[in-house]
Amino acid sequence: MASTFRCRLVTPAARLFDEPVSSAVVPMWDGLMGFLPGRAPLLGKLGIGELKLEFTSGAKAAGNYFIDGGVLQMAGNELTILAERATPVGEINVSEVEAQLNKLENDRVSIDDPNRDAKNKRREREIRSATEKARLARGRKIG
Repeated sequence: MASTFRCRLVTPAARLFDEPVSSAVVPMWDGLMGFLPGRAPLLGKLGIGELKLEFTSGAKAAGNYFIDGGVLQMAGNELTILAERATPVGEINVSEVEAQLNKLENDRVSIDDPNRDAKNKRREREIRSATEKARLARGRKIG
């Protein structure tokens, strides 16, 4: 059995990653899921959180990305992650994310807005996304 599998991370804007890895932990819509070489085929919905990639010893260090939505497919010892948004954790600017989070928390939808429910759901999702992104950028858990 192989000790690695091919992992691709793609967003609508770019191909971020395409290399062999020894394991991956992926944020799915209902929790984290681990992937190792030889895993059974799977199609799944991504959630919000940290993608953790491990390489074989002697190769690169671990790779971590912030993922926000999308889908993945594991088939034929290849994991393809099609993310709506993905950012290397090391490139997240804590100040920018905290400013975005503060703005989201303070912006309220008017009670008279006919699309209030839809806008509030979107706002709540954006707050969850920004909170997780800030946690990753700071390297520690919030609250």
